[in-house]
Amino acid sequence: MNTPSIEPKRRALGKGLDSLLPRAQTPAASSPESEGGRPREIAVDQIDRNPFQTRTHVDEEQLQELAASITANGVVQPILVRPLANGRFQLIAGERRWRASQLAGKATVPAILRQVSDEQAMEITIVENLQRADLNPMEQARAFERLSREFHMTQEQMAQRTGKDRATVANFLRLLKLPSTVQTRVESSVLSFGHARALLALEHGEEMEKAAQRIVSLSLSVRQTESYVQGILNPERKEKREPKPEPPVDPNVRDAQEQLQRALGLKVTIEDRGGRGKVIIEYARLEDFDTLLEQLGSGKK
Repeated sequence: MNTPSIEPKRRALGKGLDSLLPRAQTPAASSPESEGGRPREIAVDQIDRNPFQTRTHVDEEQLQELAASITANGVVQPILVRPLANGRFQLIAGERRWRASQLAGKATVPAILRQVSDEQAMEITIVENLQRADLNPMEQARAFERLSREFHMTQEQMAQRTGKDRATVANFLRLLKLPSTVQTRVESSVLSFGHARALLALEHGEEMEKAAQRIVSLSLSVRQTESYVQGILNPERKEKREPKPEPPVDPNVRDAQEQLQRALGLKVTIEDRGGRGKVIIEYARLEDFDTLLEQLGSGKK
C-alpha cells in the first residue's frame, strides 16, 4: 500500500511549532537538508531517542494500536529529526510514531530533517508535546515549568507558543505546589486535574495530603471534593455546635452508614430503633444537594 501524501505545511503539528522550525538554508543544494521540507525515508535503527523528551509515560496499549495502524496504512505524518555529526539522526518530534514503527517491524520511517541547535531541539520538543492531548497533567506542568526556567518565557508567551490560554498555563504551573505524594496520584490518574485544582485551595502540604487520602478512600467526585475542601476552609458552622457524645451504634448500622457516605461523598447518619428509624444526609451547599439528587436519580424520567 502506498504511503499517503504529506502536506508540506504540516498543519497537523499545531500552531506555534512551525515558528520554531525555520527552513534551514544550507549551502549545498544536493544535501538532504535542502529538500524543501519534503520527508525522506530513514532507517529506524539510525535514529536516536530525544534526550529532551517531556513525556515520561507512554500507554503501551495505545502504542500497540498505533503500530497496528502503521502496519495497515503506513506512517501518515512524518517525524522530525536532526542530523548528528556521527552520521546518525536524533529525534525531535514524533517519538510515538517512531516507537510504533519499530513495533510494526518497519525498516524505515518518513522523516523531515532540520538543522537545529540543542537549545532549539529542546524547545521544539517541549512545545510539540504540549500541543498533544496525551500528556498527563503533571507532565504538562513540568513542561511549562521548563519553558519558564530554561527559556525564560512568560505565561503569555507559553500560551501563544502552545495555543492554550494564559489561565490554563497558570493552572498547570500551580500543580507543582502540590506535595510530591499528591503529584504522584495525579500523574497516575488516581486524582484528576479537577481534584488537584480543588486541593490547591488548602494552604499546607499536610492538609493537601490528608485531603487527598480521603478523596481517594471515598471516591469523591470533583464537585464533592470542592465541597469537602470548603468544609475544611470554613469550619465555623461545625464549631458553633456543641459536640454531643455519640450513642453506641450497631455494627451493621455503622457498616451501612459508611457505605452510604462513600457512595454519596456526604455525611450520613442512620438512626435505628429496633428496625425502624431514619437516614439523615447532610449537605453544606446547594451544589451538594444538586449532586445528591443526580446520584439518587431524581432527574431521570
